[in-house]
Amino acid sequence: MTSKNKRIKNLVFLGCLLLLVSAYAISKTHSRVVKTESISENTMEKSFFDFKMKDLNGKEVDFSTFKGKKIIIVNVASKCGYTPQYEALQKLYSENSDKLVILGFPANNFGGQEPGSNEEIQTFCSENYGVTFPMFEKVSVKGFDKHPLYRWLSDATMNGWNNEEPSWNFCKYMLDEKGELIKFFPSKVEPLDQEIIDIINA
Repeated sequence: MTSKNKRIKNLVFLGCLLLLVSAYAISKTHSRVVKTESISENTMEKSFFDFKMKDLNGKEVDFSTFKGKKIIIVNVASKCGYTPQYEALQKLYSENSDKLVILGFPANNFGGQEPGSNEEIQTFCSENYGVTFPMFEKVSVKGFDKHPLYRWLSDATMNGWNNEEPSWNFCKYMLDEKGELIKFFPSKVEPLDQEIIDIINA
């Protein structure tokens, strides 16, 4: 092999080596960034009362204002077979508003059954069911774009015990006065179910 060929071979080898070192450095940096972002996501909301979200009117609501009351969080929809549960939810809220708050979160995740705008949802709830409990802007409650609140509700590493996410519209999460998640109810459980009433009165 000529001297020139040896030099070319050495240069190619060095070039490949530099590429490998650079790729390794980039992968390590990316790994650290992903890990940092993951930690940041998990610690961004340390408790339920750290959340702040906008209601149907676009007004920010600080969840710390709900301290001292039982809380029911429900993902709602206007065109679902369970939509009539709005009536029972309103009745439950009206009769227990001194010790209970119900938070409604419109979501279009199931069967496209909440297609309306925030304004349309507000009109529907008011005109058909006289809803007065807090209603929030439409969110996603499952999937890749799941809202951080529902990540918290359905991740045991965040809420302490529960990994169950909504399986359909009108699933209910109950929290105690300290903002701790205490129970999950599927859609079929009516708002006026005796177990729910017993928890509210406990």
